[in-house]
Amino acid sequence: MRRALLLVSMLLPATSLAGEGKWMPQQVLELGPGWVKQQGFGLPLDRLWSEKAGGGLLSNAVQLPGCSGSFVSAQGLLITNHHCVVGILQEHSTPQANLTKDGYLARAAVDEKPAKAFRVQVPRAFRDVTKDVLAAIPKDVDDLGRFKAVEAKQKALVAECEIQPGTRCVFGTFDGGRFFTITEFTELTDVRLVYAPPGQVGDFGGEVDNWMWPRHSGDFALLRVYEGGKPYQPKWWFPVSTRGLKPGDAVAVLGYPGVSFRAWLADEVAERQARFYPQVRELSAEWVAIMEAEGKKSPEVAIATADDLRALLNRRKNSEGQLAGLARGRIVEGMREAEARVEAFAKKQGLTDAVAAHDALAALHQEKLSTWDRDFLLDTSSHGARAFGWPLLVARRSWEAQRPDAERELGYQERDLPRLRERLERDQKRYAPTADFALAMSWLRRALALPKAQRIETVDTVFGGLKDEAAVAAKLKALIGPSKLFTLAERMKMFDEGVPQLMTRKDPLLDFALGLDVERRRLRDRREAWAGRALQLRPRWRAAVLALAARPVAPDANSTLRVTFGRVRGYSPRDGVTMEAQTSLAGVLEKHTGVEPFDVPLKIREAVAAKKPARFVDPRLKDVPVDFLADCDTTGGNSGSPVIDGQGRLVGVNFDRVWENVANDFGYNPAVARNVSADVRYLLWLLAEVEGAGDLLKELGAD
Repeated sequence: MRRALLLVSMLLPATSLAGEGKWMPQQVLELGPGWVKQQGFGLPLDRLWSEKAGGGLLSNAVQLPGCSGSFVSAQGLLITNHHCVVGILQEHSTPQANLTKDGYLARAAVDEKPAKAFRVQVPRAFRDVTKDVLAAIPKDVDDLGRFKAVEAKQKALVAECEIQPGTRCVFGTFDGGRFFTITEFTELTDVRLVYAPPGQVGDFGGEVDNWMWPRHSGDFALLRVYEGGKPYQPKWWFPVSTRGLKPGDAVAVLGYPGVSFRAWLADEVAERQARFYPQVRELSAEWVAIMEAEGKKSPEVAIATADDLRALLNRRKNSEGQLAGLARGRIVEGMREAEARVEAFAKKQGLTDAVAAHDALAALHQEKLSTWDRDFLLDTSSHGARAFGWPLLVARRSWEAQRPDAERELGYQERDLPRLRERLERDQKRYAPTADFALAMSWLRRALALPKAQRIETVDTVFGGLKDEAAVAAKLKALIGPSKLFTLAERMKMFDEGVPQLMTRKDPLLDFALGLDVERRRLRDRREAWAGRALQLRPRWRAAVLALAARPVAPDANSTLRVTFGRVRGYSPRDGVTMEAQTSLAGVLEKHTGVEPFDVPLKIREAVAAKKPARFVDPRLKDVPVDFLADCDTTGGNSGSPVIDGQGRLVGVNFDRVWENVANDFGYNPAVARNVSADVRYLLWLLAEVEGAGDLLKELGAD
């Protein structure tokens, strides 16, 4: 039955199933007030979004680094997930005062902790630029030329948009090039930590509970955003609901979901199942083991690796869940059936161009597979050890600096340099030499084991002639030892030097990175040509898919603002098992073992034992609610997304999906499509009964 429901969701338009669809604000307007009312929202449509007003409640979903968030007061107070601010906690932690473990509460404004390299982007305008982009593509251009034409227009549109100070503009590509948008943001860089609960609240259950239900995690944190030295005053913010919700209530999740793959071909998804996720799982598990082993030897290493470790743990379990979901739902098989249905429709309607585009996309995919292993390792060369990541960043920045700004690779233009400098500075505290060396060796071991036809030339030149792993380790130490890349001041100097200057340094590690970067740029060039071909093909295929649907369909996630509507509801993960939609504080204490990841902080246990007046008890649960489920359509990037009720009040903060829903990125299955959110009443209870934070409660309207 579940597979049948999943197949139905692949074949039918997105409007046919409640909960399905990551809708653009413009699409919400097109769907109309009647449709929005059917989702359980009594708000006038123009309160959700108004082109004339340049926003609405939907624009109170703000973009954070890798996460979403929302304002909850007129004084710039912002709520997001605890796991979205681990980097800030790490920044201010020491072995004597480990905020990642103990949490933090600023009792006054002067106690708020500043966050380096943490930016908040508040949306203020959206523009459809499809005509401009398509008009910029010359006729009869080759694949690479097509990509370059679109990229050049993207850069020009973004540069024009960012003339106004304090503005960040983001270009969005939808349906593989069927249409394009520009989102204009107000960018705010003065962000300070106000409250984060202890790690054993914000990450209660750790990897044991990650992606699972029932959950009992208080995965929330409060930040304050400043502008000109004063608290930022947002145009919109969400009032916090103290009434909460119950099963069946309407909710919406607003945010910036990163990427989904429902518009992909079945062959492309099969590659994820057969190659990508197994490799990610294996590599992540190896790097997790390295960090955990080194962290046990030193509290300094444990602090330095905390943020990276949590990300790797999440990536490993996500890949496991994707593989389980792809197999359980027979998603690839279902997508093949869906494609066959579209092909039959296209042939019947005489849309031969769409069928030809489908076949050409399939051939393009096969071309990419010929160098898959090598390309995967080149991609991961900068993701693990900073012994490789730092010099690769410096090398690419220096190479791109030789070119006019408009011709530089995206991510290395003048507009990007402040972020890159902040990253180089911020990551100094994330560097742990022993763990980093082991990560570098892990990558080299894999690179040296590549098949003959896919060897990485630079790796072979430097390491290929060595007899055994001990010799490889000795050579790596010889590269790292004399390098000045690990000194922040020197690394920042290198960042602003040209390639000739870098070469005169005769830094062996930097020379290795310069060689490796040549091969990474060759891969980039091939991918740009592939992308240019897809820009021509995928919109033609998607036109047939949408013609068959004959209704609005939400495009795949691409880190642009979306809203998904749903209802609070439980689910049945397997035969004979029913999961309730809400958890409570009693469940937190039931899981308490006194050992991580189920070690409930003493002050919480004392507050419960004291039976303090609980203003935030749910009348149905007769307890303080902790987390809840809904059938909203979410994915990575929705972490920290505000969850609002039908009246536009904040009721929770999204932070996860259930295990059976991890493969939701490939297809929506209404039977198990459940997102997990922290109930805002748990936050209020902690502030009131555990922290005694009366001023914050007052600001949140819950005193």
